[in-house]
Amino acid sequence: MGSLWFLLPKLCITFFVFLSFTSSHGYAWKTPFHPRDFLPLLPKKVSWPVLNSLNGAVDLLPTFVGAASSSNDTLEWKGACFYKTTAWMEFHNKTGSQFGGGTLHIKTSNAHSWTCMDLYIFATPYHVTWDYYFLAREHTLEFKEWEGKAEYDYVKNNGVCIFLMHSGMLGTLQALWDVFPLFTNTGWGENSNLAFLKKHMEASFEERPQPWITNITTDSIQSGDFLAISKIRGRWGGFETLEKWVTGAYVGHTAVCLRDSEGKLWVGESGHENEEGEDIIAVLPWDEWWNFELTKDDSNPQIALLPLHPDIRAKFNESAAWEYARSMSGKPYGYHNMIFSWIDTVDGNYPPPLDAHLVASVMTVWNQIQPAYAANMWNEALNKRLGTQGLSLPEILVETEKRGLPFDKLLTIPEQDNWVYSDGKSTSCVAFILEMYKEAGLFDPIASSVQVTEFTIKDAYMLKFFEDNSSRLPTWCNEGDDVKLPFCQIRGQYRMELPGYNTMDLYPHMNEKCPTLPPEYYRSNGC
Repeated sequence: MGSLWFLLPKLCITFFVFLSFTSSHGYAWKTPFHPRDFLPLLPKKVSWPVLNSLNGAVDLLPTFVGAASSSNDTLEWKGACFYKTTAWMEFHNKTGSQFGGGTLHIKTSNAHSWTCMDLYIFATPYHVTWDYYFLAREHTLEFKEWEGKAEYDYVKNNGVCIFLMHSGMLGTLQALWDVFPLFTNTGWGENSNLAFLKKHMEASFEERPQPWITNITTDSIQSGDFLAISKIRGRWGGFETLEKWVTGAYVGHTAVCLRDSEGKLWVGESGHENEEGEDIIAVLPWDEWWNFELTKDDSNPQIALLPLHPDIRAKFNESAAWEYARSMSGKPYGYHNMIFSWIDTVDGNYPPPLDAHLVASVMTVWNQIQPAYAANMWNEALNKRLGTQGLSLPEILVETEKRGLPFDKLLTIPEQDNWVYSDGKSTSCVAFILEMYKEAGLFDPIASSVQVTEFTIKDAYMLKFFEDNSSRLPTWCNEGDDVKLPFCQIRGQYRMELPGYNTMDLYPHMNEKCPTLPPEYYRSNGC
């Protein structure tokens, strides 16, 4: 479960720590003040409703304004505070090193108030730093020494990437306060997640009549039946909320049912936490899995069972499914490739203000903070796309520059199901299920032309694999609810929504170039 966005809270803390040590001072002489600048200083009952309407969790995300490369190519943009801002790069060799360093010049003017300021992040493949500006004047940012010829050539050709925090210091702090509850295991956290999804995805979250837990007769559950899970509070609730936002999926985790030769019911799950706290692939007895969801899962999960259609079930090769499940049991969750199921296009998968530049900078930041973790998350997958081995993230960025391959296009190269990583094949929660379906024959006769590691959870539940005749659903399905869903919700206070459920036929190379922009998440034909 989860996506790149489980890095966001850690990255936010990183931003905050570095900002705390920044040392620019001064005031911009324009109008006396802007009301928005002082909102956080007003009484909480007055300021917070206004701030909440102006700033939210997404205001933590910087916007790429451009890259400054040389004095011959001045970059110009409108800041949040200074309406005219320009930047250019000056190369020098003050240290007497082989490749020298450089000075980034930033000139700010036309501030909209005395009290505003602009907050920036600056990044190359080897450096990430930040600064903020109050004064309308020329500012400088020093790069004392480049990390060898690779960084020197990169900055010469591509420049230093500049990102603007549109909300400024106070707005960013407010946004931090706004994103924090998404990850708290409290009623406040749950309400924050619901509010975020209502605002950014137009989700409904209508309350269901009690009981919120179905009295299930497991005899009705068969091999291949799909479990869709939506966590709405705590650590995983926050992670899933951000994953849902960027992918358009209305659930954030999945599992699959299997019956063995003796008729015992099991659940296969990629993302099961073992005793060491590691997320692995596991096959658990149904009773153990269901008991955990009822008594120990503190994320308040909303769970639905999606039974396979009889025609699809007839194709399901149970022995092949079990063989695949056993071959994957105990292997790590598919961190290597999980962001690549989301990113299919150059600009159609990034909710504003996200873009590929920001993704590259997040990767660069994390590469400096936890290089081993970053290597596991994306370095191996990016090397596979380049046909290289062992390149670090900075080396990958430099290699793409040498090849004339923009980084945003590198991210869109489809994942291949047969790629083997250093710790084996890599499958996220939904890729594990769809690989099982593939092995069980459900993607025949076009299985060789479909890469299921490119599917998001939304892509999975849209497949026309599931029961479409409500009279064939189990008798306990949606019992007590006056709204009859086309699937069986078996736990949850809120009625689950799965837009586009059970509507998509198979076709070759599906889901390799699909846009996913909120709130409509329009899907182009044949993508």
